[in-house]
Amino acid sequence: MINFTLRQLRYFEALARHGHFGRAAEDCAISQPALSVQIKDLEEALGAELFERAARQLRLSAFGEEFLLRVRDILRSVDELGDLARAHRKHLVGRLRIGVIPTVAPYLLPGMISALTRENADLDIHVRETVTPKLLQELAEGRLDTAIVALPVSEPAMTETPLFEENFVLVRPKEDAEKPVPDREMLREMRLLLLEEGHCFREQALSFCDIGAVRPREILDGSSLSTLVQMVGAGIGVTLIPEIAMPVETRSADVSIARFADPQPSRTIGMIWRRTSPIAKQLMEVAEVVRRSADALHLRAFNQSF
Repeated sequence: MINFTLRQLRYFEALARHGHFGRAAEDCAISQPALSVQIKDLEEALGAELFERAARQLRLSAFGEEFLLRVRDILRSVDELGDLARAHRKHLVGRLRIGVIPTVAPYLLPGMISALTRENADLDIHVRETVTPKLLQELAEGRLDTAIVALPVSEPAMTETPLFEENFVLVRPKEDAEKPVPDREMLREMRLLLLEEGHCFREQALSFCDIGAVRPREILDGSSLSTLVQMVGAGIGVTLIPEIAMPVETRSADVSIARFADPQPSRTIGMIWRRTSPIAKQLMEVAEVVRRSADALHLRAFNQSF
């Protein structure tokens, strides 16, 4: 009989995910030598190598790749057993792993976490901020309980519930405040600052402007909305940001805000989770708390722009 522990499987999955002993050890909250020992013990128990080790390189062996698929299924099932027990409690307790896209996280999280912990004192919230494709992957693998993203994601394995809709606003230099608000045709002729590849908000902005293939000089990329707004303040171009970001990103920048004519560009933000999640009912309650927090933020943003 092959003997190994659930903890060793979690260590193995972390090492396979990070591809680096140091980062995996940090993720697992153990020392790197201890992680190495546990992986070695697991390989000896299995009688096969899970990784190919070379100087400065670590990759899964052919057996390791097949083993990883089974391990992730096992870990997901174990986590769902814990969720099943939590589902029978009146209120959600314990760890809640929430993923959030970067164009929402800095603005929604402070009020959202405060409201969640106020209503659920025994909740231990873990937040993961990254782009939508990574959030979907981590949800599918059971490493997140839920995620806040732009809808729709159109994933059959996921439940979607809308939280709020918000418009995009135009950010331009202060001296342009009295100029007419450009329409999408005019925007195509301006230097447009957008988030770098991988952000869904970039694609939404491009879609509004009806921009396909463009010359590199016409669009400049930034890593965050804050960077884009500061670039506008420096006179480099114009950008679009979601309403939820206005109170934070424009309070100290030398820029002006303008709203587009109807129909305004907009997006729907919602929460998603696995359809098989035993805590789906509790996640609906979480969504309601998040929805109230977002409503308060958008009221502030609306008042600021008028």
